[in-house]
Amino acid sequence: MDGDSFGRMAYLVLLLLAVGGWAMVEFRGRLGQAARVLAAWGLIFVGVAAGYGLWRDMQRSMMPVQSVADGGTVLLPQASDGHFYAVVRVNGTDIRFMTDTGATNMVLSREDARRVGLDPDGMVYTGTASTANGIVRTARVTLDEVQLGPFTDEGFPAYVNDGQMDGSLLGMDYLRRYRIQIEGNAMVLSR
Repeated sequence: MDGDSFGRMAYLVLLLLAVGGWAMVEFRGRLGQAARVLAAWGLIFVGVAAGYGLWRDMQRSMMPVQSVADGGTVLLPQASDGHFYAVVRVNGTDIRFMTDTGATNMVLSREDARRVGLDPDGMVYTGTASTANGIVRTARVTLDEVQLGPFTDEGFPAYVNDGQMDGSLLGMDYLRRYRIQIEGNAMVLSR
């Protein structure tokens, strides 16, 4: 245990002793009432933790959804984190991509690569990419079909990232196929 962990542990022990001492003095001779108060606070804590977890799950499912306007224009609403996300059908499977005009290529996470029928464990990672998390290994793949709204591209080159990645990125090699406009809180893609 390093010094920092020891200091935190000592602080928690002192805090527990202080609260425990107060509870013993306050509820002396009334153990039943102390148990009820402790149970109530425990349930409040569990309720707040569960509510926070449910809110995070609901927030993901309540995220604004992309739409296709007249003439085949794809509208990507801005998410609460400030990014634009696109659901792209890759090899028949819907994948959620973060649009990244700073990324050169379409990059699949290992998890998304599995979902579209690729085997990231059997790939040869000969390339490298410089990311915010440092240098990562990449494997080049060819996706049979990539579809965004009414637009379909076949035999599209992409990369699978061998590093830790929360989601997949839609880089400029795909986005440059579209005319990109930012209108208010939406990214508009059209061909």
